[in-house]
Amino acid sequence: QVQLVESGGGLVQAGGSLRLSCAASGRTFGIYAMGWFRQAPGKEREFVAAIKWSGGSTLYADSVKGRFTISRDNAKNTVYLQMNSLKPEDTAVYYCAADSTPYRSRVVTNPIDYDYWGQGTQVTVSS
Repeated sequence: QVQLVESGGGLVQAGGSLRLSCAASGRTFGIYAMGWFRQAPGKEREFVAAIKWSGGSTLYADSVKGRFTISRDNAKNTVYLQMNSLKPEDTAVYYCAADSTPYRSRVVTNPIDYDYWGQGTQVTVSS
């Protein structure tokens, strides 16, 4: 059974930073792309960032480009999301997700391409 466990969320002031972690278990981590998504109250779940299985390619939502950085450590079965210059509009529950296709050649942003999800971690940015 695949498990994804997020950590690192919390309350931070605008302009501050947080680092989210997502520890994976249950299948070979290093052959699947990983993504971060978020969902604010009353809104649809939206793509934030994703990283290819090899770590060689990343993709970001326009709203976080230049402020967030996704990375992975395949030896630790962990993916990270470094979030800097946080804004109140970044407030949401953040979810990590694992791509359903091993060795996918490109990074994908559609939630339907991800088959395992973590339980989410709350990020709250105060103004």
